[in-house]
Amino acid sequence: LPLRRIYDEKRRLLIPVLAGIALNVVLFVGVVYPLRARVRSTEVRAEAAAQRLQAAEREDEEARNIAQGRDRTSLALTSFYKDVLPSTHAQARQVTFLRLTQLAEQHNLEQSRRSTDPKQDRESTLARLQISMTLQGNYDDIRRFIYQVESGSDFIVIDSISLRQGEEAGSPLTLALNLSTYYQAGSNGP
Repeated sequence: LPLRRIYDEKRRLLIPVLAGIALNVVLFVGVVYPLRARVRSTEVRAEAAAQRLQAAEREDEEARNIAQGRDRTSLALTSFYKDVLPSTHAQARQVTFLRLTQLAEQHNLEQSRRSTDPKQDRESTLARLQISMTLQGNYDDIRRFIYQVESGSDFIVIDSISLRQGEEAGSPLTLALNLSTYYQAGSNGP
């Protein structure tokens, strides 16, 4: 056989080459392949850790945004209590009566009755001042008055409206309003 002859003649060269190939196979199977598997496993774990890190960073950002939103809301609420709501019953009564009287005069409405009724819920830090008033005038003036009350910067809420026509033809309309405003309950009760 020619292989046998080649082997006999080139034995000195073939044995080290075959030993090197065998050693490479043993090293590959015993060292390189397990290391490659570990590297793949490490890469998978690193990728999973990176995804968990991104998820944690998103959650952290969401938590920060919620905290900032809560802080902004708290500041807005504090500002609302301080700058918009009257601080006492007397101030609430004075501000609302003054504002409503000015609006009635501005819109050529005649006041015939006005009263207040303070109320406070035990669980609330705010007290409510209910205001009842009756005005007389024409429809357009009444409509503009209501619009001004609703869109004004004062915190006056219209609870109910009743509009009726007098019995005589051409008589003015009568507007009965129930309104509310709020003030700090701990500051000077009614």
